[in-house]
Amino acid sequence: RVRLLAGFGSEDSHHALHDFVWTPEGDLLFRESIFHHSQIETPYGPVRADNSAWFQFRPDYHRLTSFGSYPNTNPWGVTFDDWGYHVASHPVFASAFHALNPPYPQQHPRAAGLPAYSGVCGHEFVDFDFWPEEMQGGFVKVRYKPSNRVEIHQWIEKEDHFEESYQGDIIYSSNLSFIPVDLRFGPRGAMYVCDWYNPVKGHAQYSLRDERRDRRAGRIWRIVPKGATLQDPPLIHDQPIASLLDVLKRPEYRYRYWTRNELRSRSEQDVFEALTSWLNSLDRADPRFRHHQVEALWLYRNIGATNHDLLRKLIQCEEHHARAAAVRVLRSWYGEMPDAHDLLAKAVSDENPLVRLESAIAASWFGTQEALDVLLRVADQPLGDHLRYAFVCSLGSENMRRHWEGNTRYALVPVMLRDARKVESFLEPPGSAKDAEFDLQKDLVTLRIACIPEQMRFTEEKVSVRAGQPVKLIFTNPDATDHNWVLVQPGSMEELGMAANEMVKNPKNARSDFIPKDPDRHILQYTPLIGPSRDSKVEVLRFIAPEEPGIYPYLCTFPGHWVVMNGALWVTNDEVSEEDLQHNLSTPIFVKEWQMADFEAIQVSKDEHAIMRGMKSFLDAQCHQCHQMDGRGIELGPDLSNVSERFRGKDLLQQILKPSSHIDEPYRLVRVETKEGEEWSGNLVDENEERIRLRPSLFAPDELLSLRKKQIKTREISAVSPMPEGMLSTMDRQAILDLLAYLEAGGHAGHQKH
Repeated sequence: RVRLLAGFGSEDSHHALHDFVWTPEGDLLFRESIFHHSQIETPYGPVRADNSAWFQFRPDYHRLTSFGSYPNTNPWGVTFDDWGYHVASHPVFASAFHALNPPYPQQHPRAAGLPAYSGVCGHEFVDFDFWPEEMQGGFVKVRYKPSNRVEIHQWIEKEDHFEESYQGDIIYSSNLSFIPVDLRFGPRGAMYVCDWYNPVKGHAQYSLRDERRDRRAGRIWRIVPKGATLQDPPLIHDQPIASLLDVLKRPEYRYRYWTRNELRSRSEQDVFEALTSWLNSLDRADPRFRHHQVEALWLYRNIGATNHDLLRKLIQCEEHHARAAAVRVLRSWYGEMPDAHDLLAKAVSDENPLVRLESAIAASWFGTQEALDVLLRVADQPLGDHLRYAFVCSLGSENMRRHWEGNTRYALVPVMLRDARKVESFLEPPGSAKDAEFDLQKDLVTLRIACIPEQMRFTEEKVSVRAGQPVKLIFTNPDATDHNWVLVQPGSMEELGMAANEMVKNPKNARSDFIPKDPDRHILQYTPLIGPSRDSKVEVLRFIAPEEPGIYPYLCTFPGHWVVMNGALWVTNDEVSEEDLQHNLSTPIFVKEWQMADFEAIQVSKDEHAIMRGMKSFLDAQCHQCHQMDGRGIELGPDLSNVSERFRGKDLLQQILKPSSHIDEPYRLVRVETKEGEEWSGNLVDENEERIRLRPSLFAPDELLSLRKKQIKTREISAVSPMPEGMLSTMDRQAILDLLAYLEAGGHAGHQKH
């Protein structure tokens, strides 16, 4: 006996390691369930699991992988169907749960609404041809509670999963001592059921010393159809490799299972050479041709070999089950294939949801940022419950988290993880026939820009295209505030931003998209406002990039946003490169991401010249776009005329560098989600025991929203200030000190005497 692995949890006897089975690809699969905490030392580092997980062990590399960790109880029973889909009890369609785990000790979310059950212990598919026709392909399982029976189900393919449909019982007993706990087909096709046969079951409900426990009378039941002639099994042990390969063409899963086990014990080189010849000899007219190819693909993995060309062929063949099987193998071979990410991207866009589900899971095994970018494209098409779960779990895996956590480019990901249902709200809406024709252009570039929640920034602040190139922009907004995307001529951003601010003065514009009148045609392209108070959170804009090279600003024209919520579309051609554009760039130069530690000692000058310079700093930092000072500017935020009465020196600087350190109550945003899934945000006006009232827009102060409290599912106060950080990053130290002098003076030197 050789001890291979140690450190698995032992806290609960009937949830300990179980369901040992070889996968079609040659991995040893097993699991533990709730109450267990495992830490297993391996040559590749420790593997940890908390309160249930699947394990995959590769003996030839001694590599152990944990995946599919989510809360479950009594999850006994495991097998694989004809195409290698993983079938279990908790959950039934276990293939949807193969994403790698989140950071320990976290688990994937509960699989709400996905079929799962406890109280069963064994599974098998009917594929011996002497069993009745109506049972062929059926799914047999043994159930030990709450009733004692051997059941037959239909195995039904749905869009993104399989499900079972109860057809009847093969055995049912009213004797509660009959406790079927496993079943298998034997070599000749008889079904064998293991019967624990005990009047007492359970380790919590009854004492271990309960006198009724029967420790001797377990039984094995042998079941065959009446009048059936059992078949002779193929010879497997010590048979020639060529003969064994032909057994892989058999429809009976158990014969193929035993054959793969036998071939793993043979010389890898001998099997490889014979398998390659066998593969080339397959008859393309055989109805099972693609399945035979998949068996070959699996066997290459079983013996530790590869056949990348075969995988490439299968991943684009006409049989979607073969494509899905190829994606599963891609999880293991991606590191050796230079085109692996391209193949993954092809699978993510597959017309069949099962293939897309496998690709979503595979991305977590790749673990690269490129795979994360591919994974996010799963959300470009409708998601069923199983595909959505696989998608969310893959996003939450440790491999994926290390790329998106703290990265503003992936601002949508945390929103999707908080509530998987919200994935649909960011799906690209269906387009027209004209849109589809536009999207078929070979040189089309697709841009994905989102709004970073509570930061008033775009996820992409620089994007590049070629002059005259077709552009498809997918613009999404998960923020609590409405935003739009407006592309303008170079040099016109400030003019248009100020014009949008002026629109606030007319109450009729409160529900507009804040696109200002543009007689000089500075606006090139724009989207409507999208977000929580609009009809959509996603907008698709199709256009042709400008023919003239240059740096074209884009901005959000919601009043006050444009100052910080902007970016640039860089347009190049053969004569003008990005380096040429950079050379001519005249935008403010980044100085430093200033911190309070950079200002250990502050001496705010009262000199009139410093105050005048501070006025310029005030304008350069665009403070006047959101604040009034001495009666001038836009009053979106607090009036700063008397700010020195509350804050001076370091305290005042703290409010600018870290605006979330103190937020005046009137400017705090309250975010509300109703039980119907609607989302609202705004300033709290008042509330009583029955309802709350919000002001969704400061630009329409008389428009209030009243919500009954019993309608509300969640309510939270944002801890982040509407004012973003980084406002002073283009200013030097002296300019910042001058700004403080101007603020403390209340707008002019005469205020200092007070």
